[in-house]
Amino acid sequence: MQSSSVSNLTGMCLCGAVRYCVPDAFDYALICHCSDCRRATGSASKPFAGIERTHLNLTRGEDELLQFGDADACDVHCRHCGSLLYSIVREGRFVHVTLGTLVDEPTIRPSAHIFVGSKAPWDEITDPLPQFEAHAE
Repeated sequence: MQSSSVSNLTGMCLCGAVRYCVPDAFDYALICHCSDCRRATGSASKPFAGIERTHLNLTRGEDELLQFGDADACDVHCRHCGSLLYSIVREGRFVHVTLGTLVDEPTIRPSAHIFVGSKAPWDEITDPLPQFEAHAE
């Protein structure tokens, strides 16, 4: 159960059709450079924060979602603007909220880069965060 002292963060897609809230109590935050995340975001990487799926609450536009993948492992987009809002992972138990869709600032910051072994050749990582060839250890 979430502590009452934890604030809630809001997030939304580009067009505003889908909105959500999530406690500012993420378990981890990473930056993924795998080819799937690059294609889903259209960028060099996907910064995300992970939290148990039950903590993410859609506040608007649940019927406006488009899921790509299986029910327990998929990317969830707005069907209108295409924004990648979150990914359902870890056998459906967690969501990876894309940090770029948050309206409010989370307290967590990414702690590492993952899947740098398959990053785009033109992607140069210049920060001092640890880098892992695949998953973080």
